[in-house]
Amino acid sequence: MATLHPFPVIKPSSRSYTPGTYPQVEFVAQNGAKTVLRYGDKKVNAKLSLGFTNITDDQASEILNLYEEVNSDYDYISFTSANALAGVNSSSLVNNMSEIDSNGVKLRYRFDGPPTVSSVRPGRSNVQCKFVACLDGD
Repeated sequence: MATLHPFPVIKPSSRSYTPGTYPQVEFVAQNGAKTVLRYGDKKVNAKLSLGFTNITDDQASEILNLYEEVNSDYDYISFTSANALAGVNSSSLVNNMSEIDSNGVKLRYRFDGPPTVSSVRPGRSNVQCKFVACLDGD
């Protein structure tokens, strides 16, 4: 069973969020008529990118360790207003970006590839992380 791992308490310097889409397939006939077959009423594949500028190497190491922990067992990550969602003032936006959305659906964030770490100067790094939200059953 997948386990929740809280994201380290590090505030991002940049963040971008793309809400998910409904799982569906569109069929187009030769005359241009479209038929859409939707496979559910829950959005999937929400994307969240976080940038951390000028953080300590220890903080960068926390993020890399989390990446290893989450991917070793295909676990997932929890974001709160104390870490990745710090500075988001809209409660509805926080609900959309967090583990449980406004409809009570559990979107489980996982890394969408390894974090990118670049050294700024000795003891300081920039880290870029990308996440994707999956809709998993319990």
